[in-house]
Amino acid sequence: MPTRILIADDHHLLRLGLRALLSQHPDFSVVGEASDGKLTLSETLLLVPDIVVMNIALPGMNGMEVTALIKRRLPQVRVIMLAELNSEDYLRESLRVGVDGYLLKDTSYEELLLALRTVGQGRKYLSPAVSGQLVDGFLNPGQSGASQSPLQRLTSRERSILQLIAEGRTNRSTAEFLSVSPKTIEKHRARLMRKLGLRNAAELLLAALEMGMVERPGAVSRLVDRSYA
Repeated sequence: MPTRILIADDHHLLRLGLRALLSQHPDFSVVGEASDGKLTLSETLLLVPDIVVMNIALPGMNGMEVTALIKRRLPQVRVIMLAELNSEDYLRESLRVGVDGYLLKDTSYEELLLALRTVGQGRKYLSPAVSGQLVDGFLNPGQSGASQSPLQRLTSRERSILQLIAEGRTNRSTAEFLSVSPKTIEKHRARLMRKLGLRNAAELLLAALEMGMVERPGAVSRLVDRSYA
């Protein structure tokens, strides 16, 4: 039986490109797509794919939050994370929540196939572009900095609020999305801005971009280009 795959990315072109590429291989079958975090979770619970190929910067709920929820409900489903930035913080957090593979979005199509086949066999796959960084961090912990990174200083709720506001949501719509009161959002927003030393909404957006919580405009993986070569 072919490996059943769900593609989760907010870029329609990337989803279309990956579907076209993977359809060329009889050992893979794309059974579904999702464009945001909540839809990824619901489609995974409904379809129970073998592997979810997931953008780390999904709108609403990011890929790490979705992975943690998937692993809690369906631990047999494997997850390959696609990240735009080479961030050790995101790599470590992704491994903590249980991802099975981790690739940068500018990876080659051949490496994606290798990751899919490796993870499909029940093994872990880390791109060489990030695995060396992780090893260096373990071997030289002092060189990675004693203080916490900006991402590590935020709670899970503060990360969610930072991402939603950076996506353009108001305090009220963020509160509705998270099922809390606007006052709760205001308190968390003020606290996270103090932690990060931010003064206004523009700096908040820049911080979210630098941490890879939202993607820079026009960020499209070269994986897409290969489907039209």
